[in-house]
Amino acid sequence: MAPGAPSSSPSPILAVLLFSSLVLSPAQAIVVYTDREVHGAVGSRVTLHCSFWSSEWVSDDISFTWRYQPEGGRDAISIFHYAKGQPYIDEVGTFKERIQWVGDPRWKDGSIVIHNLDYSDNGTFTCDVKNPPDIVGKTSQVTLYVFEKVPTRYGVVLGAVIGGVLGVVLLLLLLFYVVRYCWLRRQAALQRRLSAMEKGKLHKPGKDASKRGRQTPVLYAMLDHSRSTKAVSEKKAKGLGESRKDKK
Repeated sequence: MAPGAPSSSPSPILAVLLFSSLVLSPAQAIVVYTDREVHGAVGSRVTLHCSFWSSEWVSDDISFTWRYQPEGGRDAISIFHYAKGQPYIDEVGTFKERIQWVGDPRWKDGSIVIHNLDYSDNGTFTCDVKNPPDIVGKTSQVTLYVFEKVPTRYGVVLGAVIGGVLGVVLLLLLLFYVVRYCWLRRQAALQRRLSAMEKGKLHKPGKDASKRGRQTPVLYAMLDHSRSTKAVSEKKAKGLGESRKDKK
């Protein structure tokens, strides 16, 4: 820039385009998922699961690639490839007659099965997925361990123990709530019975009072009748006495 020349500032349009390319339209990467490790016994088979997430619909040009790196080795070799709707097993290496394709791209599944396992199969398997135009992303790796007899994993035992403890706790809670429900129901029944008895006691004095009220006039009538009868008998006795005196 020549001395005295006016300094040029970045164009606002260029700044907006740069912002939109970095923020508004970020590059979307495909994400691949596999197990961290799998165990297998000598002579058995094992499934190496591979799935993916993509922002695009599953393309007809989708491809899956499996690579294998032996335990302690440096280089990875390609052992399986899926493209254009067809699986291709590489004719190089010890897996060429032992790999089976069990995936389904429609379900975003690129899994394979390795048959007749051997100790030499120990190593790392890498799954790579391309779903054009979504082709940028990281691969995922799973480590295979081959044993004479597959050991019981600590996580499985711990999960079984935790599940058993939770089951016992849930059973005890259920028993507690059942007992509590029965006790509350019995208490409610007793309360209703006591309330009914109290209501009966309150109504009984009222009934007795009404009976007494009805009996009072009857008693007065009986007393009046007895008095009148007594007076009549006294008059008769007095009349008889006077008649006897007159006869004399």
